[in-house]
Amino acid sequence: MDLAGFHAVAKLLPHAVVVVAASGRILAVNPATHRTMDTLRPGADLLGLVADADDVAQRLRQWLRSGSPLPGVMTAHDGEGRPIRLRCHGARATWWQGSEPAVQIHLSRLDVSDRFVALSQRVSLMNQQMAYRRAIAEQRDRMLRSETEARARMQRLYRLTAALAASANLTDVCEAVHKCAPQALDAAGVTLELHPRRIVPSLAPTDTLPVTTAAWTDLDQLPGGPSPTGSLPEAARRVPLEAEGVTLGSLVIHYLPGADPDPDHTVAIAQQIAQAVRRAGLFEHEHRLAVRLQRSLLPRLPEIDGLDIASGYAPGTHMVDVGGDWYDVHLLSQDTIGFTIGDVAGHGITEATAMAQISTVLRGLSRRHRENLPAVMAELNDYLGTYHDGLMATACYATYHRSTRTLRYTRAGHPPPLLIRRDGTTEYLMSGLAPPLGPVPFTRYPQAEITVPAGATLVFYTDGLIERRGESLDVGLDRLARTASTAAALDAQGTCDLLLHEQPDTDMPDDQALLVVRFPEEDPSGEDPSGEGPEAEAAPEG
Repeated sequence: MDLAGFHAVAKLLPHAVVVVAASGRILAVNPATHRTMDTLRPGADLLGLVADADDVAQRLRQWLRSGSPLPGVMTAHDGEGRPIRLRCHGARATWWQGSEPAVQIHLSRLDVSDRFVALSQRVSLMNQQMAYRRAIAEQRDRMLRSETEARARMQRLYRLTAALAASANLTDVCEAVHKCAPQALDAAGVTLELHPRRIVPSLAPTDTLPVTTAAWTDLDQLPGGPSPTGSLPEAARRVPLEAEGVTLGSLVIHYLPGADPDPDHTVAIAQQIAQAVRRAGLFEHEHRLAVRLQRSLLPRLPEIDGLDIASGYAPGTHMVDVGGDWYDVHLLSQDTIGFTIGDVAGHGITEATAMAQISTVLRGLSRRHRENLPAVMAELNDYLGTYHDGLMATACYATYHRSTRTLRYTRAGHPPPLLIRRDGTTEYLMSGLAPPLGPVPFTRYPQAEITVPAGATLVFYTDGLIERRGESLDVGLDRLARTASTAAALDAQGTCDLLLHEQPDTDMPDDQALLVVRFPEEDPSGEDPSGEGPEAEAAPEG
């Protein structure tokens, strides 16, 4: 085929076709070439029209060697000098019969005619954007899940930390661990193995710490010496509990099958539990010391014929300081018995010391003034204001004449004694009230008197038995009276136990002291009913 045949065939094609010699001279073009690029004319030098002549020259050599069209891209300048990017497919023109080999090139403008390529590029870009957005969404979901899991773990850890911080004694700590530690550790359950003797030192050789089996395993009582309780299942792990260089025991964690525990998280929780156990052990030790000191300051009551007397003391549940509650029984004469109960405001060594001194001074005053109750309380008030400035105490002092069954009493800001009759009815002795001891000097203390019914029981108590936080005092008095009405048939010790142990608990109750006196069923025989018989030798006070 010659140029005439080329023109005949190529004029029907919608895209540009150019025949270029190996030297770069354009030999022929079809009519569509003029519409594509006006500078591509027969006789023009293709290498002079393109911006990348070296690259186009290299492509011409490749096309001359190829029997199949090879793609390429070139940039040519139009008649106004503007660069136009052209997509081209070139191959050796095998039909050319000239002296110089030629290449047949099919051209299309990228900015106009190659819409499919542009669309493909746009689709590819959209695919890349969608993949990027999908990756961003997946990363955001992963971060959200991680943040949610971390927040949930922090909430579980906070619940455990709060429960441990609110636990005062060892039992509370164990309950907090069993309740909150499994969730914080993502475990099925936990077991505590402790050395109680290291946690709470013994106060005496026979002193033992009451332990419930469900609370923890006592390593000190294991046969063969204190050591962990043997091997563990595959899904369990034993973590030591150490605080201040003391090994307190271990925490056994029972994981769910397939669990992947975090070692650092586990160790951090074990350290928190160890600190709580150590703190609770020190609290238990101090609390037991305080209770023992408090009981040592209370007197041993004398035995008196015809009277059933019992006393009781219960320390505040969460108190480690000794308190100022006291009670005493005074043998004033063969016919007259004195009863005192009181409470120094506050807790601590200062208050306990004042309580012991007041009790001792009161013994002397009661022996000197005997039945002159106002004089006893007035001198006691003067003593407290002189030697314990700033302290305040409430007290109730009463004397009982066995021959006449007469009870005289006076109260310095103290709750009223409760009289329980034989038929179960109760009455508070509300008279004889004056300000507390200490703050008000030269106070006059009135006295009141009643005749004690046969078989009655008289209850002296401190305010810890009736006061509750956020509750009216009248509610506490009514509650005590209702409970006491069921004690008419009990002896003094039974009444004391009932009132101490069947009262509702509260968050931080005060110390509770009781003095219970049950009077005889009938008048004693053979005694001077006037109460003016000879005084007996003073019996030693407890």
